[in-house]
Amino acid sequence: MVGSRRHFRANVRYLRALLRRFRTTMGLAVALFVVGPLMFHWRYRGADGDPISFGEALHHVYFLLYGQPSLPYVHDWLIELLNVVIPPAGIALVADGVVRFAYLFFARHKNDKEWIEVVTETMKGHVVVCGAGRVGYRVVAQLREMEKDVVVVEKREDAAFVSALRDENVPLLIDDTRSPLCLPRTNVKDASAIVCATDDDLANLNIALDARRMNPNIRVVIRLFDEDLSGKVRDTFKAEALSSSSLAAPAMALAALDPRIIHSFHLGKHLMVVSNFEAREGLPGLTISDIRDRFGGLALSLLRGSHERLHPVGEEVIRPGDILAIQASYPEYRRLRAFACEAEPPTWSHQDPPPLPGQRKVG
Repeated sequence: MVGSRRHFRANVRYLRALLRRFRTTMGLAVALFVVGPLMFHWRYRGADGDPISFGEALHHVYFLLYGQPSLPYVHDWLIELLNVVIPPAGIALVADGVVRFAYLFFARHKNDKEWIEVVTETMKGHVVVCGAGRVGYRVVAQLREMEKDVVVVEKREDAAFVSALRDENVPLLIDDTRSPLCLPRTNVKDASAIVCATDDDLANLNIALDARRMNPNIRVVIRLFDEDLSGKVRDTFKAEALSSSSLAAPAMALAALDPRIIHSFHLGKHLMVVSNFEAREGLPGLTISDIRDRFGGLALSLLRGSHERLHPVGEEVIRPGDILAIQASYPEYRRLRAFACEAEPPTWSHQDPPPLPGQRKVG
């Protein structure tokens, strides 16, 4: 239901943007099909000297567009001028205005540049994501999950996730970010943030500089492969510069040591980890506050049976079988594992593979 309302509001905003863009065309259409017939109704006199009705005048203007006037010739300079001017003006109006308006309104799945430009005119505070690779796609998925409007820019039509983004009706602009018209087509001046997630450090920096020039208040997030460069950009450019290697390194190192760790990140000089604990020994009988006060662990969620609660209250008593998602620094995590009487996970060498299900390890 919420998605349907959002889709309806997006369509209304899109229609309003189209009407603003084609306001000149709409004005000419009103002049042609309202003012034109009124002029004929006021000025035209038939053989009997009586004026024609507005319906007859509208009928005449309509067929005059196709070079087939429905009213007889009369000796009136204004009528003749209208008969001469209306056909070419009407053809230009239909060809350039009405047809293009209908195309943009009904063929939005084409994702051409003009359509993208019209769509982004309806957005305020959206996020521009540059790069439709694996990282860019996951960023878009996360932003959409948080109900944020997103526009994607990708240079190559055959990029990995172009088809997937189009299937999900994400506005996708195929254009070179070095083009001076690329970022303006995304309405970057009204965007709240831009994520530079291409696989080219130099291209990401150029995009960030162009975006900051067009919108000095925009939040810039840059993906960089060079960790040294990311630190310099963060300090001097005042942007969120993230190195893929620095983000992946803690997770890979900890996965090698303890596969029970499901997430890790650095908070200043502290290595923080998130892991699940099943209450078997040690933990049952403690409260959520005890976990925090004695071990520095923050309980993110509590799963009891099939019911999961986020941020359980401090007075909640842990029961056997409960599963807790706990965030703590790595040393605090190790202490909590030891208190819960959970040994280090087994490691298996190439010469000593793990036993198959149903087998007992010999040795």
